[in-house]
Amino acid sequence: MSYCAVLKRLGLDRPDLRAWATYDWANSAFQTTVIAGVFPIYYSRVAAVGLDPNVALSRYYWASTFAIVVMALIAPVLGALADTKPIKKTLLGIFVAIGVAACLGMWWIREGDWTLALVLFVIGNIAVAGSIVFYESLLPFLTTSSNLDRVSTAGYAVGYIGGGVLLAINLVMIQQPSWFGLPDAGVATRLSLVSVGVWWLAFSIPLFRRVAEPRIDRPSRETTFVGSLGEAFRQLGHTFKTLKRYRQAMLMLFAFFLYNDGIQTIIRVAVNYGNEIGIDSGSLITALLLVQFIGVPCSFLFGALAGRIGAKQAVFLGLFVYVGITIFAYRMTTAWEFFVLAITVGMVQGGTQALSRSLFAGMVPKEKSSEFFAFFGVFERYAGILGPALFAVLAGSGNSRTGILSMLVFFMAGMAVLGMVDVKRGQLEAGLKGDS
Repeated sequence: MSYCAVLKRLGLDRPDLRAWATYDWANSAFQTTVIAGVFPIYYSRVAAVGLDPNVALSRYYWASTFAIVVMALIAPVLGALADTKPIKKTLLGIFVAIGVAACLGMWWIREGDWTLALVLFVIGNIAVAGSIVFYESLLPFLTTSSNLDRVSTAGYAVGYIGGGVLLAINLVMIQQPSWFGLPDAGVATRLSLVSVGVWWLAFSIPLFRRVAEPRIDRPSRETTFVGSLGEAFRQLGHTFKTLKRYRQAMLMLFAFFLYNDGIQTIIRVAVNYGNEIGIDSGSLITALLLVQFIGVPCSFLFGALAGRIGAKQAVFLGLFVYVGITIFAYRMTTAWEFFVLAITVGMVQGGTQALSRSLFAGMVPKEKSSEFFAFFGVFERYAGILGPALFAVLAGSGNSRTGILSMLVFFMAGMAVLGMVDVKRGQLEAGLKGDS
């Protein structure tokens, strides 16, 4: 099979589609190195030195919750603003710049600097979540409803590779700093956090060069920023009044809010949880690498599976696996069990989230894409308000295992709501049925 034929099967046969997917490669470095891998270990072992371990963990989880709450409040307004003017890429660029600056600032985190660490962590989380709102709102303009599943899962797979490659480089740099001319692991760790900003910036460039800013069919009546912001608030209010027209999309959003809270909480707490039960840092980061690289083929397989049984049924399958993952994690005590857990998560994580994204995109009217994806983006890879808050409370009293088991509530409730979603009706409500 030729290179062009492979790209076409993956849904990435056009330069703008490949450039769009490359942004997943760019921002996934923050997910792997800062949220999931290096930063949690550096925070607990260096930045939080002098704090009681339970207090340190509790503050970490509260910081995660705070970042998500901030985005939950501002993202819908930003999304509405982006639907009144052709500024999706401009707003995306602003959030990229803020996130990159936060990563670069992590160079100055030293022993005991837990306040600086958490402030930069919160800023970076807000920035990456904000950028994803506008990144994903471009998707309905780039492809047809019949191709959404393939393009969305391809984006996730590209993200897995990008995040995994940088995490692998950083793991080697931390374990063998002398190979890179560095004096010790501490300097290597701080440089790893800085590398996320450089990586994020560099691989964002293709999107800005090759992906066109979508046209706005209903031009703004105002020309000033204040006027546009006022129009955004008016449009957001109008959207709330007309949500009943998109009942299936809202059901899908609510289902995703529930089960993705469980997924994102597991991502955010995995390293700290493993650290609590005595697994060494090298094993923890290596296991995360397994998640990334197993996730690449499995994301594509989920896309193919969706073509056979439907995206909704494929998501159900992934969530059933997550129920098993949660129970297994509650009982986990050894490093080899953590590796088994990582492999299983890698098999379902990307596919479940990517198909959720394409399901939602298939029920969203294009002219409201930023507005609707502002809600969706908050609940995607950087979401999960209730889970981290629950862990913040439980970590303070040393009950992290109970926190892990409580994720079953999110998965089961999400599956129940997902069962109520009528995909075909949702496509009709959005006016996308028959798009080709």
